[in-house]
Parts: sequence; C-alpha cells; structure tokens
Amino acid sequence: MNLIRRSFITGCTASLLTLPYLSAQESPPVLREAAEVTPRGGLPNVLAKLQAGQPVKVGYLGGSITAAPGWRVKSLKWLQEKFPKAQLTEINAAIGGTGSDLGVFRVQRDVLDHKPDLMFVEFAVNDGGAEPARIQKCMEGIVRQTWKVDPATDICFVYTLSEPFLNDLKAGKASRSATAMEGVADHYQIPSIHFGVGVASLEKEGKLIFKAPKPQGPAQPGAPMIFSEDGVHPHVETGHELYLQAITRAWPVIAEKGAGAKPHALIAPLRADNWEKAKLVPITQNMLKGSWTKIDMPTHPIGKGYQQRLPGMWKATGPDAVLEFEFEGSHVAGYDLVGPDGGQLEVTVDALPPKKLARIDAHCTYHRLATSLLLTGAPEGRHHVKAQLLAEAPDKRKILFPKNVPDLEKNPAKYQDNVWYLGGLLLLGDLVK
Repeated sequence: MNLIRRSFITGCTASLLTLPYLSAQESPPVLREAAEVTPRGGLPNVLAKLQAGQPVKVGYLGGSITAAPGWRVKSLKWLQEKFPKAQLTEINAAIGGTGSDLGVFRVQRDVLDHKPDLMFVEFAVNDGGAEPARIQKCMEGIVRQTWKVDPATDICFVYTLSEPFLNDLKAGKASRSATAMEGVADHYQIPSIHFGVGVASLEKEGKLIFKAPKPQGPAQPGAPMIFSEDGVHPHVETGHELYLQAITRAWPVIAEKGAGAKPHALIAPLRADNWEKAKLVPITQNMLKGSWTKIDMPTHPIGKGYQQRLPGMWKATGPDAVLEFEFEGSHVAGYDLVGPDGGQLEVTVDALPPKKLARIDAHCTYHRLATSLLLTGAPEGRHHVKAQLLAEAPDKRKILFPKNVPDLEKNPAKYQDNVWYLGGLLLLGDLVK
C-alpha cells in the first residue's frame, strides 16, 4: 500500500511507515453542496463577550494559508473594528504543511492552554489527500478536546481551496475534505464558512485568474484579479482579501443565531474511534539510550525557532542513539524536525520487520517541523517501539528535488551530519510507566 501523503499546501511529502495494521483505502464520499455559510448553532458565547466589550482571545488552528499575514490578521483587525470596546488578542497556532492529523495532537498545547473564546479551524487544503474517515476522527478529536476543557469555547470551521478543488467548487460541490468536515460540523452544530465559494464564482465569471504571477505595479482597470501565484497560497492583497470578505458576509448570518452565552454539550461521538485522546507527550531521559543531547531551546540556533511548538528538544548524534518505549494504544509518531543534516532511523514495532525512515525529504534545504510515523491503525493494546539512528546515511542527493541538489553541492557541510532532532511523541493512548 502506498502511504505517501502529499500536502496540497506546500507540495511536501511525508513518508509514512508502512505497517500491516493499516486499513484499505476507503471509497470517496458523495461530495456535499458547497454553501458559503452554514450557521448551525452559531457562536453564542464569543458574540456575548464581544457585544459586552469583554476581552476575547481568538485562536487560529491551521496550515500555511492561516500562517500567512492574510485572513488571520485581517479577520482579527476586522473584529476589533466591529467591536471596538472589546479587547481582542490572537492565538496563532498555524503551522505550514500540516493537517488535522497533527492539529489534533497539538490543539491542547498550541491553543487550549491559552484559553481561547473562539477557535477557527482551517485544514481543508492540507487534508485534501487524507481519507475521509481519518479527517473525521481528527476533526472530531479537536472538537471534543476543546469542549472537554471549556464547553464555552466557540468553534468555527473554515474551508480554503487549492487548484485541485476548483472545478468541483465551480460546479457547486465542496471538496472531499470539506465534505468530511461538514459531517462533524453537522453533528456538533458548529458553524462553517467556505472561503472558496466566492472565489470560484469570480473565476467562473472571468473576473479572477486563480493562478498567475503576481502583477507588477497597480492593476489595470477592469483586469481580472490575480488570486495566487502557485494555485494554493492567496496573495495577501487579493486572495486573502476575498477570504476576509467571506467572513464579513457570513458573520451576520451566524450572528442571527443569537449571542446568549451557553455551554456546548459534549454529546455522544459521531465516531467511536475519534481521536479525542490524542496527546503530545514530552520526551523523558528514561526513553533514551546512547548519544543524545538535550537542546537548550532559547539559545540553540535551531531549537529557538521551535520553542513555542515543541515541549523540548533532544538531538541524536550517533548510531548508538535509541528511542525506546512501550505504550497502550493504537498510534504513535515522533514530533520532530526534518532538515539537511537529517539522518536515517531504523524503526521496529513489536515483532514486525524493521523499517527505515529518513529525516530529510525533497524540500530539505532548511529545517522544519515534521512527524515520523512509528505506528498507526494498530489494534488497541500494548506495543513496544524502538527507533535507532543508523550509521548509514540516507542518499540525500536522491531524496532532494533536482532543483535543490545545487544547494547540496554548494553547501556540502550543511548536509554532512546525520542527526535526529526529536521534540515529543504524538500519542493515541498512554505510555507504560
């Protein structure tokens, strides 16, 4: 089974470790009709606070479209202008190239620990290649974790689009990922806003070009708007402005549901196998053997860029470096970095044959957050996991995209080490003490 998941946001590929526990690919669902706004139960608690002029924290959980200085920044500014007596602050929990399958593990640390009043969740594009069942497990896990911590926190799903979604959207159909998410939204009466409906309409009318180089200088009168350069990431001045306009059109429709503060009921789950119990677990010394160094993140040249996202960081530097632990559950991954100095792991789970996992990918002229999938889809129970850094280096020239090979040739020292930066475990279950 091919388990390479390609992100429509960045084109990044994340290699997943193939194990016999994984289920077969599911049949695509019937695509839902795309509506720009579906208000459902509204946003009663945050509206009550905004109208009363109280402090409000707005969380943004998503990928690189949300990380950009676009709709996130614009929407917070618009809300502040609309409710000038309220004091709004932002919780920026966006990480480029990541989907709900990471969001469900980091929502507690990155959003809930900061006590949001409203949380926007944006993963439709990065979940574009994921199975609908997996999307629903993760999105439902995000919802249930949130309301277990604070049932007064309001949630709004937002759906962005990329070029592969455009034809379906012009035909009035939501993407496969948005369709799956809408099932969760229906179940919990969570409002949703589809940013792409208006974009697709303008493109269909010839008033918008979805993918083209950014024009130099002011736009010519009557010329079509340029939405994006890569078919995914909107230009801040154009595409992200359209995303903001979708929010401003949707807001009064959602507000009609009222602003009376009331807790959200944590009803019976949509899926019994949802990932409500997903957690981010710090690495401890007793999990490690051999050549490991604990990174001082505030001062380390690489670590300091990730101290807001990772609970800590350890660096494996030699072939005797081993991560080993047991857990009760069904899924675990390393929350780590890939980069030009990334080495190669040998991963052994239970009595299965060992598998190799490189901590460098085709984009790795730089470091970025990643996940090293160790086990997924396993039967519930106790599992033994061992991951060892190998002396054998991955073939970095073959792994890199051809356009990135010149960087290796120009800067060989950047690629000569073979290490592993590990920040935590993404666990569906509990560690065995």
